Amino acid sequence: MKVILLGNGTKQGISETVEKFRAEIECRATIVAEDWSGKEDFSQIEADLVIVFGGDGSILRAVSQMGANPIPVLTVHLGTLSFLSTIRADELIALLERPNLLQLPIIRHLLLDCKLFRNKNSGFTNPDESRLALNEIVIHGDTTSRLISIEMYIDNDLVTTYRADGLILCTPVGSTARNLSTGGPILRKDIDAVVISPICPHTLSNRPLVDSPDRVFEFRVHQEAVLILDGMEMARITPDDSVRICRALQTFNTLDIPGFCYYKALRTKLGWNGSFTE
Repeated sequence: MKVILLGNGTKQGISETVEKFRAEIECRATIVAEDWSGKEDFSQIEADLVIVFGGDGSILRAVSQMGANPIPVLTVHLGTLSFLSTIRADELIALLERPNLLQLPIIRHLLLDCKLFRNKNSGFTNPDESRLALNEIVIHGDTTSRLISIEMYIDNDLVTTYRADGLILCTPVGSTARNLSTGGPILRKDIDAVVISPICPHTLSNRPLVDSPDRVFEFRVHQEAVLILDGMEMARITPDDSVRICRALQTFNTLDIPGFCYYKALRTKLGWNGSFTE
């Protein structure tokens, strides 16, 4: 079995954990590549499994590094509040010893393709930039003290113009991130849907909207704003620009680990049992 090791080497405990288990991993698999900077491109590499050490932030970095490469991902929880990490570090070796590890079911997570078109006079025919997002795409005002106006079109039909601090379009995976803090609903990870949630809307009737990811969502701002994908700034946008979002052709694939319970994770991490635990 050929594996890739990924994680954020600047986070406390990541390097120590990897070195602790490295020898045992090498006894059970061939490490064909590894990166702890989040900068290497693995979109063309061949491997059987990607092992990501860390929390959801490390996994979001892995999305960017893997691109369209469909290698399944195994996530080792070393973060704090994580909904994608599914096993603890002390469970890793036993899992790698499973003879049917690579035959486990695959969970195919929705990815969003975000395209930025500059200059409305060009007719918005060719995107100037395109990136993938696993969690969310956020359009936010470039200052914290000013509302912005955001026109939203779905399949070329004008839906509304939001007056708000910003807007979030998220996947089911991202529904437990900023969307949840904004008051949006939680979507189970295998539901085929997206949520559009305004951030602090001026009009109280502007509520979160659930729609199909097979739509084409287009956004235009009336003031300068910031376009953010999975917590990282993609670009500054102006009223002359258009942001179009649709389902990506590829998915982000993770192993479905036996014994993992989605609602137990919500109950534990969100304190649904009356207390909050990491």
